[in-house]
Amino acid sequence: MYTAPSDTEPERRTAPARGSVARAGRVSARAAAALVVVLLLLVVLRLPWAGDLGMHAATIQRLRHSLAHPGDPLVDAAAPSPYYSPWTLLLGAVARLTGLSVFVVLRLAALAGLALLVTGVRSYVRTLTDHRAAPALALLSLLLLWGPLLFSWSGFLGLNSLALTVSYPSVFALGLAFHFWAWLTRAARGRPTWRTGLALGVLWALILLCHQFTGVVASLGGLAVLLAARPARGALLRLGAGLPAGLLVLVCWPYYDFFALFSAGGDLEAVHRPLYRHLAGRFGFVLLGVAALGFRLRRDVRDPLVLFFAFGVLVFAAGGLTGHYSWGRALPAALVPAQLAAALEVVSAGRRPVRAGWAGVLLAALAAGAWTQAGTLGYVVGRDALPRVVAAKYRTPWTGYQWIVRAGVRYGDVVMARTTPARQIPAYGAYTVAPGYPDVFLADEGRRQAAVRRYFAAGTEVARRRAILREYGVRWVVAGTSAKAPWLSETARGPGGQVLYRVVP
Repeated sequence: MYTAPSDTEPERRTAPARGSVARAGRVSARAAAALVVVLLLLVVLRLPWAGDLGMHAATIQRLRHSLAHPGDPLVDAAAPSPYYSPWTLLLGAVARLTGLSVFVVLRLAALAGLALLVTGVRSYVRTLTDHRAAPALALLSLLLLWGPLLFSWSGFLGLNSLALTVSYPSVFALGLAFHFWAWLTRAARGRPTWRTGLALGVLWALILLCHQFTGVVASLGGLAVLLAARPARGALLRLGAGLPAGLLVLVCWPYYDFFALFSAGGDLEAVHRPLYRHLAGRFGFVLLGVAALGFRLRRDVRDPLVLFFAFGVLVFAAGGLTGHYSWGRALPAALVPAQLAAALEVVSAGRRPVRAGWAGVLLAALAAGAWTQAGTLGYVVGRDALPRVVAAKYRTPWTGYQWIVRAGVRYGDVVMARTTPARQIPAYGAYTVAPGYPDVFLADEGRRQAAVRRYFAAGTEVARRRAILREYGVRWVVAGTSAKAPWLSETARGPGGQVLYRVVP
């Protein structure tokens, strides 16, 4: 006899199927995130060199030789430097105590920074949702949801950018920032102790000292957390005790005057002006996250990600309008909450069809972002092993200046070189006449830059060139073959037609 199914039977039949789909999606997200992390771990082994790696290597070089009085990292001068942070001080101590090379220590720094970042993202996302797929989706969005134009800059979490900067203090500071937001969120929602407030203040100061721009991002995120959580007056008072504690740490830090950075000059503004160009191409896919923030705003006008995003946009826009282009380094304060919101919408949208549709759109955007950054694979397997279409996206890292060390350049020697070599040579222990980067604490930076320009200028007389070499104690010159002179002895030849000359007394 036929019996019609009850109304509950379809639900019982489809529930396992839905559970299987959800489980498959969760496993897929975790697997993809794990593959990306493995890729970054393999990148650490090769440590591709670009950007500021020479500066950070030089910083550790100086600290391994003198923890108390390292001097300027790039030139032979007794000047403070904002690169002497608690993190680089620890790395310098490790290099000094173990005898490990600077580049091995930088690899250890990369592992620590990557671990802090991954665990920090997971911890903070857990304060926003308890969905088990959310941390993996969030990590993928932070690394892949960018734009169709490749963009790399320290303090920004694109996959290609992270591959090149994973050993930088900015990655370590970003990892601390995510843990800071997570800890502050839990404290603001509960009953924090005075000790918790003080500890959070010290952590905030450490982030600012380790990477000042990331410290600004961490501060904006912390403000958003407090405004969203609306802690009770007593809890707010105990958390507020962290502010004077953090300020005390900043004031007492002996290696540089943190507050003097607020008066940094125009060189920093010129360096950061490119951050305001090609915004749609570099960050276009993040608009998906902006749409997700709109949904979150409708659900809660005090959503922490919405507030965080608003603060980041305000600072970034203010920098562009006033010509303070270094404020553009606060852009991650807008990018991070938007990227997180895009990931979280997959697990927080109301109706299941809406969530499925959003997941499809996010998957397409992540795939497009991954394709933009596919050249990152070349940092692991080498360009020749990549398919042609992927190899076209690969950017060759710098080769370094190990060859001048093999040719006789020793720690503390002064080398005359133009800007690009000057960004790498100090990584091996030598100094340059002028720093390869803007140096806000070096009083005679302008004079040094002018001396380098005069030395290499075609019309500079012989006596003036010899005087510049004597003034700065130059023992070596790195230049092309056209730099030959009677007072220079060719010692070695390097890539790109470069020549190392020894200065003849």
